[in-house]
Amino acid sequence: MSAPSDPAPGEGAVDTSASSEIDVDHAAVVRVEHELGRLIARIRVAWREAAVTVHPELQPLGYQVLTSILSGKAATAGALIERLQTDKSAVSRQVRQLEQLGLVESIPDPEDRRARRLVATPLAQERVALARSRYEGRIGERLRKWSTADLDHFATLLADLGGG
Repeated sequence: MSAPSDPAPGEGAVDTSASSEIDVDHAAVVRVEHELGRLIARIRVAWREAAVTVHPELQPLGYQVLTSILSGKAATAGALIERLQTDKSAVSRQVRQLEQLGLVESIPDPEDRRARRLVATPLAQERVALARSRYEGRIGERLRKWSTADLDHFATLLADLGGG
């Protein structure tokens, strides 16, 4: 039992081990933020290169829209807006450009004829496959050194960081 003069936890007691742990955690967080910034910059460059591979006029956001459609994870404008966390006008512009370039078609939704679904054309599938093969070749060089367990763990950590 504590003596009456000893402060209760959280009431003026200073735990120096916790203080140094906070400093270590802060430094680790700063390092993670720095490395994520570098990774994001490289990803942006990769998206730009991939977009140009698909079509010289395609913007990186258009590439993201196209790959979201191809993945089957977003086949409507609303799903694209949610998935890419961007505004409706930006998605609309990109979809319109993708249609004009012959990379995406808007078709009636088989489950709800009033709604429209976006599908990638065979040309889009071919061009995205080429862009991905180039990117995967570069990233594969780095990831080839990692074990499957490390890759799975990294993917899990990224998913946790991204919120699921």
